[in-house]
Amino acid sequence: MDVTSTYKFARISARKARDVAREIQGLPVSDALDILNFTPRKGAELFAKTMKAALADAENNFELPLDGLFVKSAVVGEGPTFKRFKARARGSASSIRKRTSHITVVLSDEVAEEKPAAKPKVKKKATPKAEKAAAPEEEKKAEPKREKSAADEGRVDEKLGMVYDSAPSEVDDLKEIGGVGPKLEEKLNSIGVYKYEQIANWKKENIEEFDELLSFKGRIERDEWVAKAKELHKEKHS
Repeated sequence: MDVTSTYKFARISARKARDVAREIQGLPVSDALDILNFTPRKGAELFAKTMKAALADAENNFELPLDGLFVKSAVVGEGPTFKRFKARARGSASSIRKRTSHITVVLSDEVAEEKPAAKPKVKKKATPKAEKAAAPEEEKKAEPKREKSAADEGRVDEKLGMVYDSAPSEVDDLKEIGGVGPKLEEKLNSIGVYKYEQIANWKKENIEEFDELLSFKGRIERDEWVAKAKELHKEKHS
């Protein structure tokens, strides 16, 4: 049976009172009173008064044995706040908030029943049917790998030479080539050029086509992109 006692409009903030409430939660009444008596805080005094009122109610009105009671819950709710003001410099005023709270203590003599521990689940061995169903899933996982390898191969364009529809797994730093900056590298990547090997294999018609696409004429031959790309490609694979 539960016995409830409430202290309303206690002149203490709910935040300070909750620190005391946590200490007595779930304890027997005798232990909770010992903690409250030796805790030098205002909240402990207010909780002790509330608990003694609940004990008197349990003993006189419900005839419950005090030895079997424990603190089932100790709850603190916020009450109204009194607003006051204090005079400050230059005719100003600062607000003072005097907070109140509602303290509720519930005592009970019912011991909570302990739930039996859950049994660990045993994994069942996969049946032949399950193994057959898992085989198509493995094939689906292998399909993206095949697609990636196809993307790494690239394709040959008549005007641009070898280009990639998407970025391959290995990408070279085209900024190593003289005259190629970050913005120009982005333009080359957008066209499908990612590797030194592609630039090294450019022919005359490819160079003319890239001159028009990149909006400058003669720069590729002037900066010797093809020769530099061949050197870098050779260094990388040597």
